[in-house]
Amino acid sequence: MKPKIKRFAVAFILVILSFVLQTTVFSWLSFSGIVPNILIILTATYGIMKGDRIGILTGFFCGLLSDVFFGTFIGLNAIFFMCIGFFNGKFHQVFYEDDVKLPLVLIFTSDLLYGLSYYVIMFLLRSRFDFSFYFLKIILPEVIYTIAVTLIYYPLLLLIHKLLDRSDKKEGMRFV
Repeated sequence: MKPKIKRFAVAFILVILSFVLQTTVFSWLSFSGIVPNILIILTATYGIMKGDRIGILTGFFCGLLSDVFFGTFIGLNAIFFMCIGFFNGKFHQVFYEDDVKLPLVLIFTSDLLYGLSYYVIMFLLRSRFDFSFYFLKIILPEVIYTIAVTLIYYPLLLLIHKLLDRSDKKEGMRFV
């Protein structure tokens, strides 16, 4: 199988798997209705590991999937997630696989900005001004829960990334 097709297939499976995990397993493990945003972890991780173009594509599909099933407006989450993929992709040049601090900080920032942006678009523009309630009861707990899950999910994504790189190198050496 060609490396690009293999990577696309793995990314597609990871998007679907992450969506299913977020909507089933983690909705069952929710705390006061708060669920970690696994799709942000995936989008940010792909952006960090593969660059802004792949981050944008991953973000588009993650956001569109979220919009189709749960969104009020089709495309809103897709735009948010594409921005997250692009933003995180800009850190691709300073990404070191063994350092987990950068991905944690970027995923924290991405989820926080996503929550704040979602608040502005969905609530503030409709004259719902209870920001402190929304921040303390929804945004902050989700960010903390997402970071806790990142400590488990990110190493799995990194392992998949390393295995694909190793497989690509073997494929390249086979034809030389």
